Amino acid sequence: MEVGLRLAVSVFELITVVVLGGSLNGLKERNQLIDNQTAAGFSAEASLVKCTLHGTPRQPAFSKDGDFVIGGAFFLHLQMHTAINNYTTKTKLPRCKGSFSARALRFSRTMIFAIEEINNSTKLLPGVRLGYQIFDTCASVLVATQVASQLLNGQDTVFYEENNCSKSGKVIAAVGDSGSTPSISISRIFRSFDVPLVSYFATCACLSDKKQFPTFFRTIPSDHYQADALAKLVKHFGWTWIGAVHSDSDYGNNGIASFLDSALREGICVEYIESFYRTDSRNKIRTVADAIRRSTAIVVVAFTAEGDMRVLLEELNQQPPPPRQWIGSEGWITDPHLMSFSFCAGAIGVAIQQAVIPGLKNFLLDLSPSEVAASSVLTEFWEDAFNCSLKNTADLNNRECDGTEDIKALKSLYTETSQLRVTNMVYKAVYAIAHAIHNAVCQETNTTTKCDKHMHLEPKQVSIKLKKVNFYQNGYHVSFDANGDSVAFYELVNWQQSDNGVTELVTVGYYDASLPKGQEFRVNRNLTWMAGGKQVPASVCSESCSPGTRKVLQKGKPICCYDCIPCPEGEITNITDSLDCFPCPREFWPNAANNACFPKPVEFLSYEEILPTTLAAFSVSGACLAIITAVVFFHHRTTPIVRANNSELSFLLLFSLTLCFLCSLTFIGAPSEWSCMLRHTAFGTTFVLCISCILGKTIVVLMAFKATLPDSNAMKWFGPKQQRMTVVSFTFIQVIICTVWLVMSPPFPMKNLTTYKDKIILECALGSAVGFWAVLGYIGLLAVFCFVLAVLARKLPDNFNEAKMITFSMLIFCAVWITFIPAYISSPGKFTVAVEIFAILASSFGLILCIFAPKCFIILFQPEKNTKKYLMNKN
Repeated sequence: MEVGLRLAVSVFELITVVVLGGSLNGLKERNQLIDNQTAAGFSAEASLVKCTLHGTPRQPAFSKDGDFVIGGAFFLHLQMHTAINNYTTKTKLPRCKGSFSARALRFSRTMIFAIEEINNSTKLLPGVRLGYQIFDTCASVLVATQVASQLLNGQDTVFYEENNCSKSGKVIAAVGDSGSTPSISISRIFRSFDVPLVSYFATCACLSDKKQFPTFFRTIPSDHYQADALAKLVKHFGWTWIGAVHSDSDYGNNGIASFLDSALREGICVEYIESFYRTDSRNKIRTVADAIRRSTAIVVVAFTAEGDMRVLLEELNQQPPPPRQWIGSEGWITDPHLMSFSFCAGAIGVAIQQAVIPGLKNFLLDLSPSEVAASSVLTEFWEDAFNCSLKNTADLNNRECDGTEDIKALKSLYTETSQLRVTNMVYKAVYAIAHAIHNAVCQETNTTTKCDKHMHLEPKQVSIKLKKVNFYQNGYHVSFDANGDSVAFYELVNWQQSDNGVTELVTVGYYDASLPKGQEFRVNRNLTWMAGGKQVPASVCSESCSPGTRKVLQKGKPICCYDCIPCPEGEITNITDSLDCFPCPREFWPNAANNACFPKPVEFLSYEEILPTTLAAFSVSGACLAIITAVVFFHHRTTPIVRANNSELSFLLLFSLTLCFLCSLTFIGAPSEWSCMLRHTAFGTTFVLCISCILGKTIVVLMAFKATLPDSNAMKWFGPKQQRMTVVSFTFIQVIICTVWLVMSPPFPMKNLTTYKDKIILECALGSAVGFWAVLGYIGLLAVFCFVLAVLARKLPDNFNEAKMITFSMLIFCAVWITFIPAYISSPGKFTVAVEIFAILASSFGLILCIFAPKCFIILFQPEKNTKKYLMNKN
């Protein structure tokens, strides 16, 4: 860094030597000294450098002697004319040319006003008179370096080779410059001699670096805060897709860099970044204008100086200007001349706080003809303002000034004091230097203040005192932090068109960096937008993703350009512009919009639904049918057909069928621990009881046939007692299986979350699948055994052979339960239970209809066949 500094200083000095006619040998000596010195030795050689840099002095725009002299640097002109040197004549100083800046003249005259006010004060520097030397730097780094050398060396034209340089007009501090780049150049030269530079308009954040600019101070806030304020302003109105243009200068380059850092933190994307300078070619300016025209970003942030912005707006105005919402830096947003571009109406930006300086307007207007004629700067201003000439040889195009010109009626930036912003920064800068000098040369007592105007005051002393100044002037606080910056406070301003079409600057809010984080930015007044609109214009690359969707970045584009993709199944997002979707809890499911989770609907066979109600009706009907059959059999219990079919087993079978029909009701309703255990065990036990009775009847038929054969005593071995024992034994085995199942791993209620993603199935888990299939397997085994016996007895030579009916009933029973197995496994949710109920009812109806329906029909409708004779006839 120090090497770069030495190189920069050497370049500046080389320019000064060449232009001012200095000694090249002296420059070589100076470079040798810089290479060998340390940071602590800068001031030791100050006097020698000042002497060796002397040449023909540049005349100040305004000057006045005093006990202590303050320098000033202002942009009175915006261009520089440089003569082409042919090495045959003595080089001449570059002179300023181009349009005269009435605004900068107001700044320089404000410095004079502040100094005169201090000189007339009895409290600040009493008995001490301040002088000033104010130079025109004409917005040029080259001239700014010459002015810096001039301020360091004073006004003497004598070249000294010794260290006893003349000190007439030597400044101990300076105010300036208007731009960051010239201020950087001046400050780099001043730092070697500890001369403080207090700027009123150089805002580049780079100047806060105390290692590079240890003697730089400013009353205007750093661009670090301005960039943060602009980024928060853009974010406040929901703009995430913007364009950016900036001056190709230290002010613009560093300012836009700070803004881009802040914009990145705020989630703002920049479509394009264009840089330019007012002296660039027309093609370069047109390229920047075309980029603005082609862009899709409605908002354009312009971090430019006023002169650069004027050039750009003039180019945009050549064709129908594009509708854009301009966001401006303080460098141009308050310039009244730029407000004449009507297509910029609605522009918003940050501006230096307005101020009131009592007496300034009268001072600015108090210009006597003799005072104007004595100053070339005031003469140029007067002639430019009134379009006349004060010289005897008047320009043919201008009339001669005749004394009727009234400056009080003049409409000019010089006389415009209704919104003093930067002017107040000049005013505070002068007072800051004055307070530093006061603290260095004055002694405070209880009643008086004594100041030593003959004191040998070094610039370094003033620089040290500047770091500690803390005062109020006209109600405005003045102090500097460790970086030489003042407290950042900006007004938010808006270009609003009045009823007569004139664009006016209206304060709509503020930005105060001293407030807690998150409270710095405030908008307290309605704004007018581009084209006079009342609604905030939209400037986004992609519309916000609504809740229920997530952002997916578009390939090769900034993060503000994205597509909105609906959340995957089972996931939601309830915020705007979400990057991810989040799954709902297990027992919840998204709504149709995928922006909220709701409890999943619980599903089970409920009596409120048609299917379970129908099944229940069939179940009750079957039970009633079994009971009615039992009643019919009991009423006709003495008839041959009832007696011939083993009435005891028939009644037991009807009882078991009634239980089979009723057990299906336990499958309907919300599962509970008891219902889950009851439904399967009751089903298994009643069906085994039913099959055991049928098996007993089948064996009785076979035994009865065997009993008719000669020498047969089969009925002795399978009488009523054996029949009862058979039924009880087979049923007891099932009871044991069910008991083991219930003890080891019983069925239990559970929430099935896997069959359906969007609902919960309340069902009974089997507990032990082995137990469940053991129960079914045992029923199936008995059914197959019964079916085989019935098939064997189906052709016995009886007129009414019950074995035929048992065969049909077992055939239906086996068919139903064989079909049940795949249907049970494949049925989803509550339909699994419905299939099981259907199998129970179908098999139960098959049994009761096949076994008892023919008998009841004969009993009720064909009583002539209900005789012993008919039953004994052989086919």
